[in-house]
Amino acid sequence: MPLQEINQTSNQSGWAVWHIEENADQLANKIIGTPPTEMTHENKKLEWLAARHLVLSLSNHLGLRYFGVKKDAFGKPFLEKYPHHLSLSHSFPYVAAQIDYDQPVGIDLEQPKTKILRIGPRIFSPIELKDAGTDVVKHTVYWCAKETMFKIHGIGNVHFSNQLNIEPFLLQEEGTLKGTITSGKKIKVNLDYRIEPGFVLVRTGKND
Repeated sequence: MPLQEINQTSNQSGWAVWHIEENADQLANKIIGTPPTEMTHENKKLEWLAARHLVLSLSNHLGLRYFGVKKDAFGKPFLEKYPHHLSLSHSFPYVAAQIDYDQPVGIDLEQPKTKILRIGPRIFSPIELKDAGTDVVKHTVYWCAKETMFKIHGIGNVHFSNQLNIEPFLLQEEGTLKGTITSGKKIKVNLDYRIEPGFVLVRTGKND
């Protein structure tokens, strides 16, 4: 099983990454539920199945019995029968998950592609856009950070360029980001990012 990485950050909290190498039959083993019938693309089915396998593995690592994954009215996933917060992300062939006992979390994984340079002006603030410049990887970190904050927010109806903002940062192989969510009350969030050979990963870090 290509469980690429698994980490426990505190009591019953952690995150993990899966690299999909299996076929659908292999991934369907031990999984509760099946992909939605409207999901017809093969890679999407593999992502769905791998995400459940990853949550199962992470739950077991954290000492939690796995009862499946459900979604709330806003499409946000949660662990069946537990109060823990859950976030999922996928960019084939990678899947990421984060579980936290104490706080709402977000995790986002993306593969850097030049198309982000076209998307950036629509979702970044002028300050963020200037800081990202023409660096595809830095654009991807910003994009992942905003997706992560969107998942932390959890209820939609938020403007990416105005209400999900990241302070300028020095790009490194890994580091921390300071974010602010201003939809409703202002929420300060700490994010951790990592740049891997195949993808960029941003996840919720520890609050100050």
